Amino acid sequence: MPHFLKETDFDKEAIQRIFAQALEMKVNRAETPNLLDRESWGMLFYKNSTRTRVSFEVGIHELGAHPVILNVGNMQIKRGESTADTAKVLSRYLHGLVIRCFDHSVLEDFAAEGSVPVVNALTDFLHPCQIYTDMFTLAERWSGGSYDLVESLAGKKLAFLGDTASNMANSWLLGGAHLGMEISLGGPAGYEPGEEILALLKKEGLEDRFTFSSDPLEAVKDADVLYTDVWVSMGDEAEAEARLAEMKPYAVTAELMAAAKTDAYFMHCLPAHPDEEVTQEVLDSPASIIFDQAENRLHVQKAILGELVT
Repeated sequence: MPHFLKETDFDKEAIQRIFAQALEMKVNRAETPNLLDRESWGMLFYKNSTRTRVSFEVGIHELGAHPVILNVGNMQIKRGESTADTAKVLSRYLHGLVIRCFDHSVLEDFAAEGSVPVVNALTDFLHPCQIYTDMFTLAERWSGGSYDLVESLAGKKLAFLGDTASNMANSWLLGGAHLGMEISLGGPAGYEPGEEILALLKKEGLEDRFTFSSDPLEAVKDADVLYTDVWVSMGDEAEAEARLAEMKPYAVTAELMAAAKTDAYFMHCLPAHPDEEVTQEVLDSPASIIFDQAENRLHVQKAILGELVT
């Protein structure tokens, strides 16, 4: 049973097909093929969501299927039903599951115990749908109109600033290594990549292509992209004050953008907190491609679902 739990679950050839399909679906959205015709796909949420819920719900509908929204707070899981039993029951009703949860092992348990495809819509460890979308968004610009979207990413440098031990940073390390990008992490000491992501890189046989620096100017030097995310993620609220103080030097400002390449892009997976991790000036600047990222979640995720079922 194919699943999409991490960036390396598809090889380069499959990613190229996903990107090409996403581009086709974006250009000809009204002619989206019914790849999930008459199916029902569950969307299971342990965490709140805006972009993930809407983009998947609309995408599943446009592929010809019925999306079933499942909030854990209203399910028997909340009263102690096991993941294994829930996965087996839902597999009798549904054709696939999109899951957004805290612990990555919960996602893996659903994939192991159920009998339908499982898609990672975010865990505290990885966020592969967002990374594929971000890479596609960059490839749209760097490919020069060519359909060889994946190859255009090789050798490019992305600087990730702020919480460099987060799920987004982990996903960039994995996805960047998979497709040959250079990832430069700029964050406070103590936020270096953890053992879990380092072990996964080794397990996947990927070349170590990242650097870590506590100097934000060094981290963004010669970067093609500056990327940041919220500094206080869901579940980190108790550490909010300390995190905001530690990460303040890594806020993406116009001055920091100027220290990268002159044509560098700014990216953020949203929601953004102006004047915390990024200034409003940068968010509104011509370098910012944040809303293209948000839109492309729809097209890329449709293509991912299509790749899983064909």
